[in-house]
Amino acid sequence: MSPTTQPGQPDNASEAGESIDSLQIGMHWFTERPGGLDRMFKALVDTLPQQGVNVRGMVAGSPDVLSASGGSVHAFASAQAHLGTRLWRSRAQSRAFRHAKMPDVVASHFALYAAPTAGMFIRVPKVVHFHGPWAAESYPDGGGGLSRAFRLGLERFVYRGATRHIVLSQAFGQILRETYGVREDSIRIVPGCVDVAQFAIRATQQQARQRLRVPQDRPLVFCVRRLVSRMGLEDLIDALAIVKPMLPDVLLTIAGKGPLEAQLQARIIARGLERNVRLAGYVPDEQLPLWYRAADLTVVPTVSLEGFGLTTIESLAAGTPVLVTPVGGLPEAVAPLSPDLVLQSGGFKEIGAGIADVLLGRRTVPDSAACRAYARKHFDRPVIAAQVAQVYREAIGAF
Repeated sequence: MSPTTQPGQPDNASEAGESIDSLQIGMHWFTERPGGLDRMFKALVDTLPQQGVNVRGMVAGSPDVLSASGGSVHAFASAQAHLGTRLWRSRAQSRAFRHAKMPDVVASHFALYAAPTAGMFIRVPKVVHFHGPWAAESYPDGGGGLSRAFRLGLERFVYRGATRHIVLSQAFGQILRETYGVREDSIRIVPGCVDVAQFAIRATQQQARQRLRVPQDRPLVFCVRRLVSRMGLEDLIDALAIVKPMLPDVLLTIAGKGPLEAQLQARIIARGLERNVRLAGYVPDEQLPLWYRAADLTVVPTVSLEGFGLTTIESLAAGTPVLVTPVGGLPEAVAPLSPDLVLQSGGFKEIGAGIADVLLGRRTVPDSAACRAYARKHFDRPVIAAQVAQVYREAIGAF
């Protein structure tokens, strides 16, 4: 298999080979602390067994995690517990797993909780799921001092000890090589996944808007992001100032929470966009398909550190085209469907022009059926679980 490539896709568990046992080390349980990493972790816990990969897992969370995961995932400590407590209990939980049964492969999704398991599984191959550079994402402006250095060193320790590394995109493969010194021939690309059936709801756009109490007669743009600087939300708000003169009724809804909420609201007021931009706050997972379906267009305006962008595939699964900046793995996720979904550059001018061109019909984007078919073929959970299972088996064979 060539380096930094996407593995093939076995059709079912029997073709993939004998059943194997995996230990999955995650961060949080998705329903308790929603995030992209946690969504991917839960998706694999749910779908790997159908690919012949038995799952035992551990995360920081409440005692409810065990029942919520169907008995597959244990919470070793509360996510709010002291760091030392979490690390000690992570090691204790891994020791309990080892004593119960040695796994065939250890898959780590979060370096902080994988590091304490060092020495527990010496004769077991390890696979790192690289969801992003933890140190850089924690200090996107380059601050952090000793804390940043500690996180970077811990990541390098965990990553360099793995047999195989799974990345979401070529862009993250490059970071893994250049920042962490990981060998290229150990890296495999397996993109993110979504439950396509969850997002491919039957409601029409009109029905979705009615249920959300969104105006039927206004162009609707949707964005769901954590409200932090690297997400490019300042550019997106400024872009609406460009769109508004051409489409006075345009409405942008930004879903999500984060430290920039007050600053973003002040920016909306300063630009005179109170009628055109709405901060919706946290949107429950069960409502997201309705929001995607209700929109004419979704935008992902990220400015840095975007390995894949699950929101892009969620939108496509709902049948709504998504416009992305050319950052990280975003172009890799959507360009095969249509290069017109990728902006030429970032910045508010390019984003504003792109939004206006789509809404005015000057930029051709795929229709609803094409968006859904693309998401189902390439990013549905069973499709990605099959690729992950193949990497695990490759790691076992190479160990």
